Amino acid sequence: MRGHCLCGAIAFEVDGPAQACVVCHCESCRRQCSAPMTTYIGVLDGHWRWLGKPPKVFNSSPGVERTFCDHCGSPLSFRSTNMSGVMHFFAAGMEEPEKFAPTLHVAFEEKLPWLKLADGLPTQVGPNYTKN
Repeated sequence: MRGHCLCGAIAFEVDGPAQACVVCHCESCRRQCSAPMTTYIGVLDGHWRWLGKPPKVFNSSPGVERTFCDHCGSPLSFRSTNMSGVMHFFAAGMEEPEKFAPTLHVAFEEKLPWLKLADGLPTQVGPNYTKN
């Protein structure tokens, strides 16, 4: 499976299964992606790699790194020490995002009040889906 930024300057490859596909409502993910929520897939380290030049890294808060393309600005991934050993790629950046169906809403306490959801997925307080 592959993914890339809007301009194609940054690309990545995933060669293992996604550990999870979740919808995040936290303010940091919303701001990084300029969206009311975002969907990401978690991939264990050692099962993904950057193809060509790596993205720029922004330390958005203690223990959290977010990556983006320095040419087009596309957000690509994030990593958190609270979920160590896993890179989280935004599903919209995958070449076939339709292959990834979310199974959980995380940081649901930060959901925007005007956002109405009827997908029936379970919800969780906080972003760390690995603690369950």
